[in-house]
Amino acid sequence: MNEVFKQQVWEITKLVPKGRVTSYGAIAKAVGFPNHSRHVGKAMGGCPPDVPAHRVISSSGILSVPEFQERLETEGIVVENFRIKDFKKLFWDPMLEL
Repeated sequence: MNEVFKQQVWEITKLVPKGRVTSYGAIAKAVGFPNHSRHVGKAMGGCPPDVPAHRVISSSGILSVPEFQERLETEGIVVENFRIKDFKKLFWDPMLEL
């Protein structure tokens, strides 16, 4: 994975509004690599502190990193059994909202 890809992933992630979530796949699609959601996950693993990685979850609405639950709940997102409640309502699609 190259640095340009990581930077693009991080810049899109910074645009996810508080109280909303997106998926690894949606970000991959937005940066032009629709089949690279796992690479997005790897990029998020080493992201700078100003990137809200906690707002990026699996496409099924399940938290990939359980430790992010507290941060999401602080933003008003309800998490039950590691799943985002009202996931479809809270989903932020960069292809539609940018």
